[in-house]
Amino acid sequence: MTPTTAPPRPPVRRLPGDGPVRALLAALVLVGTVFGTLLTAAGPAAAHAALTASNPKDGAVVATAPAEVSLTFSEHLAMGDDSIRVLEPGGKRADTGPVRDLSTDGRVVHAVGLRTGLPDGTYTVAWQAVSADSHPISGAFTFSIGAPSATTVPLPGGETGGGLVGFLYDAARYTSYGGFALMVGGAAFILLCWPRGASVRPLQRLVARSWTVLTGATLAMLLLRVPYTGSGKLADAFDLAGLQDVLETKTGAALVSRLLLLGAAALFIAVLFSTYALRVRAAAADSDGAGDEAEGKEGGRADLAFGLGVGGTVVSAGIAATWALSEHASTGIQTGLAMPVDVLHLLAVAGWLGGLAALLIALRREPSIEPAAVRRFSTVAFVCVVVLAVTGLYQSWRQVGSWSALTGTEYGQLLLAKAALVAVLVVIARFSRRWTARLVTAPAVPGPQKSPENPENTAGTAGTAAVDPSDRSGDPGKAEQDGTGSAVDPARAAQLARQRTALADAARRKARDADPVRSGLRRAVLAEAAVAAVVLAVTTALTATEPGRTEETADRAAVSGSSPSADSRPRGPAETTIPFDTGGPNGKGTIRLTLNPAAPGANELTLRITGTAGKPLEAPEVRASFTLPDQQIGPLPVTPVKVAPGQWRADRVQIPMPGDWRVKVTVRTSDIDQTTVDENVKIG
Repeated sequence: MTPTTAPPRPPVRRLPGDGPVRALLAALVLVGTVFGTLLTAAGPAAAHAALTASNPKDGAVVATAPAEVSLTFSEHLAMGDDSIRVLEPGGKRADTGPVRDLSTDGRVVHAVGLRTGLPDGTYTVAWQAVSADSHPISGAFTFSIGAPSATTVPLPGGETGGGLVGFLYDAARYTSYGGFALMVGGAAFILLCWPRGASVRPLQRLVARSWTVLTGATLAMLLLRVPYTGSGKLADAFDLAGLQDVLETKTGAALVSRLLLLGAAALFIAVLFSTYALRVRAAAADSDGAGDEAEGKEGGRADLAFGLGVGGTVVSAGIAATWALSEHASTGIQTGLAMPVDVLHLLAVAGWLGGLAALLIALRREPSIEPAAVRRFSTVAFVCVVVLAVTGLYQSWRQVGSWSALTGTEYGQLLLAKAALVAVLVVIARFSRRWTARLVTAPAVPGPQKSPENPENTAGTAGTAAVDPSDRSGDPGKAEQDGTGSAVDPARAAQLARQRTALADAARRKARDADPVRSGLRRAVLAEAAVAAVVLAVTTALTATEPGRTEETADRAAVSGSSPSADSRPRGPAETTIPFDTGGPNGKGTIRLTLNPAAPGANELTLRITGTAGKPLEAPEVRASFTLPDQQIGPLPVTPVKVAPGQWRADRVQIPMPGDWRVKVTVRTSDIDQTTVDENVKIG
């Protein structure tokens, strides 16, 4: 026998750009993806709002009941009239009136007034709001008046945005991200890489179903928004009054805008799979011809492709902007730059991951895909990875900001996990590019041939017998005949038809798997798609997690007991007790003076006057004044107003500067009996 030798292996041709510069750039992308999150920078940034201070503080014991409870947050947020609740030890509401916004000079402060005559004991403060990045936040703490009491209202359990409603909302968020990536990436794959794919039924189903999934998920998020940010009860999803309130918020407007843009996307998809697909088929049918007619058809297809490309880019960017305008990118520092960067990031994710899914379907269901289409997608994917690395690096800098936040917060840990997964994707993509290079230079594998019955090569492969269109053996309603002309039972005919279909499918799979290069590329792309699904899940979790920079800021504020943006204002009211004696009948008593917040600027002065028996003392007149002897300022007169038996209050007492101020209080107990007492109060 004559020994046979294996055919020489075709040389592997590098794809365009695979030279030293391309390799260096790929290395930089990989390193930047992994280590870009380690960049740090100074300056405040926020996404989820965090409680940074309160007055009274958590666990504080105050001598007298404060006039109000105020909460300081790291960023602006949305609060309703009932967002702050103060409960007495017995569970009765102690707060009065709606929540007031006292934000000034970059400090975000919300407060609620308290009823007068509150009893001593431990009070519970529960609050709930919607952060500027659309996520619900909540919390609770306690403080005591006089002394802690044995009876308290338990702190609310659970977390806003959790439970079944939170699970459904997070699932809808993940589904919407996935639907967007598959819809945009699939359409981009057809327009940029494989125009013939517009006529391939599996790719049509991928894009159309992704649109349906994204639309359904957006509707679900809009309906779930009411219970997600409020009661947590699933039944409230159909609260029309609550839905009206949601539509007036930034997130509600973004979701409605997304639905409107999806209407335009539906028109784009319809044109892509009808008019564009017909023109691609017509251009392919006339590709062997010559003359003005063939050139005209090709020119018409190119013009339509250009229009679809421009329109699709605008619509896709608009849909991506609905996330950027309502989530992390819309709050914190550099929002004018962060939002466009976020749009680019989402489009790059869709172009890469959605294109991967389209390529995987094409390799699995359409073995006749041209190597040139795979090569074009390889270039598109590389550009997307570069954009992802650059935009992801900037987002990491913006949301993390320190080494400790990177490793010590949940957001930082998720970001590290995402960076590692993307690095794995880049490594797998390198293998995919090698298989692509081999596919470009490998000998063509016989595939389905055009025929009048099969003009689009959508059925049959090498080794698969053609099916006669007139063969009705697969029709269970028509009896087959055996060799003797006897009729075959319809059930038997249906069974034979299924067997023929199974054999045909097996033959197609055998022909598809006969090409080792395509099989290797398909496995590499499948691995990329699997890792990409996990990356998408981690990304969804990141959007619902408080960024590391904000979490660290809130933790530092909790430890130091002060707001990071506050000045030297004390964290509680200045209080002092002053005895007095007017010299007349029932003229002896005590003045309990409270100045809140005892800092330069507007303050609230409260005077509680009690007699010798400890009961409120009725005084016809009470006056006060403030003097700063060191600077020869004052006296600054103050006329408090009686608000309850034995209690006087003056709002917005202006203290111009810090120092040891002398407070004088004049009390008159009859027409002729009065006295003036004084005490020093530290301000600032």
